[in-house]
Order: sequence, then C-alpha cells, then structure tokens
Amino acid sequence: MKSREEIMNMLEAFDLAGSLRGAGELAGVSHHTVARYVAERDAGELAGDGPRRRGRIIDPFLAKIEEWVERSHAKIRADRCHDKLKALGFEGSARTVRRAVAEVKANHRRGRRRVYRPWIGEPGMWAQWDWGTGPVIAGRRTNLFCAWLAWSRFRVVVPCWDRRLATVIGCVDRAMRALGGAPTYWLTDNERTVTIDHVAGVPVRHPEMVAIGGRYGITIATCVPADPESKGGSEATVRVAKADLVPTDANLRGDCASWAELVDACEAWMAEVNGREHRVTRRAPVEMVLEEQQRLHRLPEAPYTAVLGETRKVSWSSTISFGGVTYSVPHTLADETVWVRVDGDHLVVTHCAPSGPIEVARHQRSTPGHPMIDDAHYPPRPAGPLGRRPKPTSAAEAEFGAIGDGARTWLVEAAAAGTTRMKVKMAQAVTLARLHGAERLDGALGAAAMFGRFADGDLASILAADPPGQRRRADDVHSLQPGTAAWGRLGGDR
Repeated sequence: MKSREEIMNMLEAFDLAGSLRGAGELAGVSHHTVARYVAERDAGELAGDGPRRRGRIIDPFLAKIEEWVERSHAKIRADRCHDKLKALGFEGSARTVRRAVAEVKANHRRGRRRVYRPWIGEPGMWAQWDWGTGPVIAGRRTNLFCAWLAWSRFRVVVPCWDRRLATVIGCVDRAMRALGGAPTYWLTDNERTVTIDHVAGVPVRHPEMVAIGGRYGITIATCVPADPESKGGSEATVRVAKADLVPTDANLRGDCASWAELVDACEAWMAEVNGREHRVTRRAPVEMVLEEQQRLHRLPEAPYTAVLGETRKVSWSSTISFGGVTYSVPHTLADETVWVRVDGDHLVVTHCAPSGPIEVARHQRSTPGHPMIDDAHYPPRPAGPLGRRPKPTSAAEAEFGAIGDGARTWLVEAAAAGTTRMKVKMAQAVTLARLHGAERLDGALGAAAMFGRFADGDLASILAADPPGQRRRADDVHSLQPGTAAWGRLGGDR
C-alpha cells in the first residue's frame, strides 16, 4: 500500500504527463498502479486515511473473539482467548491474539463509554463528604472525615477514631461550622449510618439522618451504589488528604506519635490547600468561601444532641461508665442524664441544661480496671476516724474547748491514750485557767499533750516548773553532757 505522499506524487505525475506509462516512469511505479489510483480518484473513492489493512490470519476468528469479549464484559484475558482459538484450529502466535483482543476490547469500551456533562456548582447548594483511612497511632487505626464544598472548593478534614453514627453526626456539624453555614444538600455514600436499606432501588434513610435534616435545614442525598464518580469532589479530597497525611513512600512522612499531632497535621493541611489557588477557579478557596457563606443557611447555636455522643445515667456515687471504665462527674449531677463522647485521647461529658449544653467533665481515656476520678468533682471529705475534731455537747465541754488549741489537742490526745477521769481533769483545767490565765494554761495543756502527761497533778506540775516571768535556758553548768576528764587518763601518746 502506498502512502499519501506517494499517491499524490503519482496523481501529479499523471496530470503532468497525461499518460499512465509516463506517470509511472516519473513516479517510479508501475503504470498499473497509476491506473488504479487514477480510477479511484475519478470515481470519488480515493482512500485518504493512509494505507489499507491487509487480511490477517486471525480475521476468520474475530467474530468469536467479539463474542467472548461481550460475554465476559471485556474481562477475558488474551492468553485465554489464545488457548480457546488453538482448539478451534488457529495456528497464529499469541502476539497476534493479544493485538486482536486489545482491538476488540477498545471497540467494546468505545460503544459503552460513560459520557459526562460538565457540572457547574451553584453557591451554597452542594457539599459532599467521604471517608478515608488515616494513619496508625499507637497501633490503632484512625479515619479521616473529608468534606468538600462544591462551588468554592473549600475542604475540611476531621480525624476520627471510628465511623459510628454519633461520630458521623458530630463530623457533619463540625464541618458545617468550619464552612460557616449549612448548604442545601449533603451528598455521600450509602453507608449503614446514612442508608439502612434499598427498596426497589430507592434508598431508605436512617431516621437519625432525617432528624438531622430537620435540625439543620439540610437534605442528605446519596449517590448510586458503587458509583464513586458521582461524588468526584469528595473522592479527590480523600485522595489528596491521604497522600499528604498518611505515611507513604511517596511523601516520606513519619508516623504520628499522638492524636494531638494528627489534629495539628489536619489543621495545617486545611490551611495549605484552602489557601492556595485552585487550578479550575484560579482563586483560593478561603476567599471564595467568604462569598459562598452569603448563600449558606444559618446554623443553630446548639448542635443536634447526638453530636454530644451517647447518653449515660449518673450514679449515686457521681460516676458514669463508658467502655468498661468508670469516670467521675460533678456530684451535683447525681441521678441526671449526661452525654458522653470521645474527642481524641479524651472523654468529654456534656450536660444539657435548660440554658444549653455545658461541658461538665473531661478525662483522659483509660482502660478497664483503671477508673478516672477527679477529686474536684466531690465536696470536701469528712475528717474521718483519725482526724476528728472536738465538738462540745455540754457547757463544761464548751468552756474547756474555749481555752484554746492546746486544750483541744489535749482532749484528742488524752482520749487516744485512754486517759481516765477526763471530765474531772477538764474541770480542774478550767479552774486553773481562771487562776493562771487561759493563755498560759493553753500552753501547758499543749505541752502535756505533746509529752503524753495525762496523769493527776501533771498539769499543775507543768505550771509550777514554768513560773510566769521566768524563762529557763540550758547552759554548760546544767548540761547533761559528760565531762572529758576520762580521756586524759588514756595517755598523751594516744
């Protein structure tokens, strides 16, 4: 077969020479070849798409290959086709079969290719969310809630430990507060937390999701099952977030050592992607979202109650149980109902008061067998059996206690020592206080309590040994230290 340039040279030579043989000599081809192309031009059938394909050894088997490709939905492999064709008498090579199968599959896809109509987002109308697998922290896998506001391309990523219903609701609330309002529609997958069933191809919404729509004024929509192309924006957000936040060989990122580090990484990632120019809009999403917020609906001040987590009843001991672990709450909430949720490495307890939700306790997450008790949640403890303070029950006891702290100390210590006739001795002390003064007697009672002198006459002895106005000082004359004369008898050579 001749190329287009060769064909044009032959036809030009024929127009110049006016004869087939002359044109053949000028173009360097047979005059029969010139005659064939001249006839095709005159008939308007000149091939203009290059050389024609010659017959191949596999052409008689193409119909069978097309049948196999159709039946397998273009999944059959070329080597399997070659094995089948050999059984039918095909004698060609596997390479010929591979080329033929590739050609048939290309034609099969060409007739079934999905055609996309460009989608132009409307401000404040659509938002999407999807989930991605996050990095591993301390051997525990995390999840990334990835949201995308369609018109402004503003992205939000929230790290989570799980994908339970309460977590999903909390992430949606948090994403809308980051966006600055609520869109009209939220689009996502058909997970069990969103769609509980399909009837005749129609998704049945989870009742909690319907309640959320009534609370925030939004509509939860789901894409066609197994059709990620219908929410490409959130899929792209997941892909980009995982490429930057999850450790891979491509980004050479290290593992997150703590939950706080992952939260900081997500915040830094959102600031980066929302602050740079988008390749489609040629504007930064952080600027466009300010315009889109004018079309978003206002969010309620108090979030949906399920955002706060799970309900727990506070016991008489001012504690709750979550995950098999006991956590304390303020004692004023005994017998009340509180909401409990996990926030990273912490457990957050919220009480819905008439004035609105209030965070009443926050604990570090613990494991069964290790309760988390905060002493600030309880009133001051009573003194207990080892710390009781005297409480007068009669006029005589009150008069003795009024002497001072020494008297009260003497009462506690004397009782602990098993002193007999305590009331008689207390009456004697009141009498001595009138004679010697309350301050001096209080000091004597304190000294008696310190040295354990609770016998009859001990208090009078202490007062006599320390007369008023006289202070005794220890000196060398009255020292109990033995002398050194005995050392002199040991000899000077020692």
